[in-house]
Amino acid sequence: MDNQDYWKANIRLMLVLLAIWFTVSFGFGILLVEQLNQITFFGFKFGFWWAQQGSIYVFIGLIFYYTYKMKKIDRQFGVSDDDEDDA
Repeated sequence: MDNQDYWKANIRLMLVLLAIWFTVSFGFGILLVEQLNQITFFGFKFGFWWAQQGSIYVFIGLIFYYTYKMKKIDRQFGVSDDDEDDA
């Protein structure tokens, strides 16, 4: 395994997460807002709620998933900053 494989794994992860981010923010928050507004969620139209709150929860989840997955990729390719004794 070399640097090229490491960066391929890194770029692949970023592209998948960016696709999810795009779908959540642009797709649900803009393109599908009218269809989602037909659903009521906690007294609000779901499209409105999703654009204002729901997408933020997904973004936070993506951040945590990215850090988890990158630590795993770093260990796999031997570039981890974590001390092995602390694990």
